[in-house]
Parts: sequence; C-alpha cells; structure tokens
Amino acid sequence: MANSTENKPSTRQYHPYQSLNTPIHKLYELPTSPEYLFHEEAAVQRRSWSENLQYYTGSGYLSGAVLGGLKGSVEGVKSAERGESLKLRINRVLNSGGHTGRKFGNTLGVLGLIFSGLESTVLHYRGTDDLVNSVVAGLGTGVIYRATKGAKSAVLAGAIGGLAAAAAGIGFSYMNQNQPILIQMLLFLNNLLMLSVLIAPPG
Repeated sequence: MANSTENKPSTRQYHPYQSLNTPIHKLYELPTSPEYLFHEEAAVQRRSWSENLQYYTGSGYLSGAVLGGLKGSVEGVKSAERGESLKLRINRVLNSGGHTGRKFGNTLGVLGLIFSGLESTVLHYRGTDDLVNSVVAGLGTGVIYRATKGAKSAVLAGAIGGLAAAAAGIGFSYMNQNQPILIQMLLFLNNLLMLSVLIAPPG
C-alpha cells in the first residue's frame, strides 16, 4: 500500500515575519551618484556657466576676505603702540583686518569672475571640456587684469595665470571624482591666491 503522505501537496508553516529577514544594511543602500530626470542632464559632467560664475567668484571673494582679514588682523596686532588701551587695540585690529580683507576679497572675486567668464566662453566655442580651456582662461585673466599696467606687465601676468590654471588642472586630473568638494575648493583657492599675489598684490 502506498504511503498516503506522497499524495499530499507540500506545505509550509506561515511565518508573518519572513519578509523582515532582509539584512539591515540593505535598507540604507542609497545611490551615491546624482540622479537626473532627463538623460541630457546626466550627459553633462561639468558645472554650467552660471554655476561656474557663482563658484569661482563666490569662493574667491569669501576666501580673500578671510585670508585678508587674518593678515590685516596680524598687522594690526603688530602695529599696536605701547601704552594703548585694550579697547583701542581691538579697534585697530578690527579696522586693519576689515580693510585688508576687503582688498583681498575684491581682488580674488574679480579674478574669479574674469576666469569663469573666459573659461565658459572658450568651452562654448571649442565644444570640448579639457585642460586647454582652463589654461586659456588663466592666460586671459592675467592679461585682462593687468592690461592697464602696460604690455609687459600684461604678458607676464598672462603667463603666470596660465601656469596657475595648468597646475590646478593637473591637480584635478589626479584627484578622484569622489573626493570631497572641500578638497577641490582648497586646490582652486590655492592657485587663485598664488595668481593674485603674483600679478595683483593688494596694496
């Protein structure tokens, strides 16, 4: 006689919590790359001209204001005279820091504005995003900024601007795309500051 259990369908006991056995780490697997609504946006791997303008000009002005403020504050402390009251010394430091900070901020902001405009223009006409755009923009930035000081000064400033832009571009090419934006900003500000000190020292 055949076993009666062979004719019974295979069954299992109902487990209301079976679907909750997913490992906890899978619940928080969020995408690490930007998500776009349109494929055209995903194909663009760089900032737009308006984003470039805000990035270079804003970061240049803010960094210049901070660095200039620190430099001016140190100069204010050093220039303090013996016998001055604490209130007078603080006032001297604040005035010196604010004055120098405005000069540095304006200088770096203008350089960032010119550079971003030239880089976006070169990219528009060339249609290729590479190191050449940054180098040409750096050359043009130096020439335009020092054009009123004569041809020799403009050419020298252009050469320095091109070298600074090339150094920044080479640095970016060796950086991982997943590096924090702060590292990229510091690299850009370092080259922008070098450019401003060499071709347009605030006086």
